[in-house]
Amino acid sequence: MIAIDNIHIGNNTLQSWLFALGITCLVFVVLATLKRFFIKHISVLAKKTTTGVDDLLVKLLRKVHFWFLLSLSVYGGSFTLAIPPPTMRIVQSAFLIILLLQSAILGNVIISFWLSRTISEKLEEDAASVSMLNILGFISRIILWSVILLLALDNLGVNITALLAGLGVGGIAVALAIQNTLSDLFSSLSIIIDKPFIIGDFIVIDQYLGSVEHIGLKTTRIRSLSGEQIIISNSDLLKSRIRNYKRMTERRIAFSFGVTYQTTHQKLMTIPSIVHDIIEAQPLTRFDRAHFKEYGDSALIYEVVYYLNSSDYNIYMDTQQAINLELFRRFKEADIAFAYPTHTVYLHQETPENSLRSIT
Repeated sequence: MIAIDNIHIGNNTLQSWLFALGITCLVFVVLATLKRFFIKHISVLAKKTTTGVDDLLVKLLRKVHFWFLLSLSVYGGSFTLAIPPPTMRIVQSAFLIILLLQSAILGNVIISFWLSRTISEKLEEDAASVSMLNILGFISRIILWSVILLLALDNLGVNITALLAGLGVGGIAVALAIQNTLSDLFSSLSIIIDKPFIIGDFIVIDQYLGSVEHIGLKTTRIRSLSGEQIIISNSDLLKSRIRNYKRMTERRIAFSFGVTYQTTHQKLMTIPSIVHDIIEAQPLTRFDRAHFKEYGDSALIYEVVYYLNSSDYNIYMDTQQAINLELFRRFKEADIAFAYPTHTVYLHQETPENSLRSIT
């Protein structure tokens, strides 16, 4: 009977091959068991928490494929054998390619998980950004698989330096040819990520104002108050000063009015308290101040400031109208007259009595 340690297959005995097979099977069983163990326990934990990290770990573990565990086990068992260097380099290259493919699959899972969570959050507040996020995810996947492909080619002995140089020169030429489009594209990404405004916001850009209707790859469309659609390139938009009225938490309002010079001192002192009572009686308002500001040409000028806890322009106009109407009523009751532009002309008449007569 021939002993198995005397039977040679290649550079190794049959005993060495059996030992390597045992190591391979043992490593595979351990890895597969650990995978099932962690998936089971992390899945239970994920149901009890609101964070997304444990959900992502479960998705990543489930995407660790059978063939990757098998190749890792075979690669580990190969170290127990005497394998010629050229053959070992082939084994290492094959394992590295499988590792790169597995890494690409896991990277794609991370991108998809991030996109799905971000899109679910954006759907409620800004549905227009969903298409941009999908484009961003597509670009991320292209970059991921391009890097994996280049690493795989480099591992196979392909000289990627010249390839990268050619791609770089070609990329520069393409970028120069479409630099305006790329500028608008990156500007649209900046708008989506930084969110200076979203669809439905009322914004003012230079002399243009209106509600945002659409945020595209190249342009943003705004519906003006007079009805026409204003189309502005994204790069020009970000170079401008943007005032976003939708995000106004409260509106500061200052207005003035004048009363006649014939108003008595006592009535002048009561005007601020009258204004205070009128403003405080309005919903959503907060009184700030009311002062006798200055002597005008034909009126005693009062300045009033209050805050409105709403960004809606119609609510502001309704509130101001209610204040104006109540001011009119209260001043009429108090016998306080609003001033209007008047002029007093004095005529000097030459008479024996040298009297003066004034006409108003």
